[in-house]
Amino acid sequence: MGSRIRSVLLTAAVACAAISTAGAQQVQPGGDVYVVQQSRGAATVSLGGTVIPYKEVTLSAQLPGRVNFLAGKEGDSFEEGAKLVALETRELLAKRQAAVAQFANADAQLRSAGAQFSRELYYPRSKEAPGGMGMPNLFDQMFTRPMESFVGERSEPAARSVDIYTSHIGIQQAQNAIMQAQAEIQAIDAKLRDAESLAPFAGVITKKFIEVGDTVQPGQPLLEYADLTYLQIMVDVPARLRPGLNLGMMLRAQLDVGDQVVPVRLAQIYPMADAQRHTVKMKFDLPQGVSAPGMYVRVLIPDFTDPGQDSPVIPTTAIRYNGSLPGVYVVRDSGRPELRLIRVGEELTPGFTTVLSGLRSGERVLRDPGPGLTAGWAPPPVPGK
Repeated sequence: MGSRIRSVLLTAAVACAAISTAGAQQVQPGGDVYVVQQSRGAATVSLGGTVIPYKEVTLSAQLPGRVNFLAGKEGDSFEEGAKLVALETRELLAKRQAAVAQFANADAQLRSAGAQFSRELYYPRSKEAPGGMGMPNLFDQMFTRPMESFVGERSEPAARSVDIYTSHIGIQQAQNAIMQAQAEIQAIDAKLRDAESLAPFAGVITKKFIEVGDTVQPGQPLLEYADLTYLQIMVDVPARLRPGLNLGMMLRAQLDVGDQVVPVRLAQIYPMADAQRHTVKMKFDLPQGVSAPGMYVRVLIPDFTDPGQDSPVIPTTAIRYNGSLPGVYVVRDSGRPELRLIRVGEELTPGFTTVLSGLRSGERVLRDPGPGLTAGWAPPPVPGK
């Protein structure tokens, strides 16, 4: 029992000596002391958003078929115009060959009709010698002329006009057949282009929904493709905060990883608010290389509808955490530092933090307390505990 009492007394004596030693330290003149300043400004609202790519597309199937080519997997990069997905095209190629054959037949018919038209125009059958042994004359002698003698002579100008008109109709029919064949070839070529999905811009595959050998239908998603060079934050902002925001405004955002605060620029404000949630979608440009798509980010939006309040501002380096309790070393008039617990607010600018309670404007705090001073002090008991 006596040894336990001596141990407790020895521990208490050591603690008192440590406190008296730390309390006896005097603050050296210079830049170690910061005079607490008062800051007044509009209140800010922290809104959560999601990091999205600046450009993102979903490539979908345009026709049914089987996948026989897939360029890569998630994370693979490609240049603009690179082939990403290709479907089976043997059936389309066979149809194209048939359409080309139809085009060749129509072209031959057009040449034949043109020859017939030239013959009727320059060598009409009505002017051929009666005794000629050509096939038209022989036909006329055997059938046409006996009929003409029975019903009367035909009008030579009218007959010639009918022959020329008939030959011209043959030319038009052949031309229409050529146009039809060309249209079929163009339609098949369009389907052949749709059978391949090309990269619309330089980027990476962010998600794939198919594998080689899968059978797809029109409208089925194939890949998600994005340009990750530039990133943005998509935020649903309450409509009451919209009047205080303008394009190009610089704000601050806090990343979910490491609580890093970065500047962001308001890049886009959607023209209509959500009728159900009464929010307006906005996009903010992020600096390069600070985040990744899909991550959670908080954006600090100024609330100009709030009258605001005065808050003391201190350097962030002045804050020391004892467990989970933040505190600062306040310099007394005697020059001795005293640990005081505070409630911290948000970081206004890089390196400075607002204080919600525990400090007043004009008090002096240590800008960067040394480790020896911090180790010599123990946090005072929290009132009410």
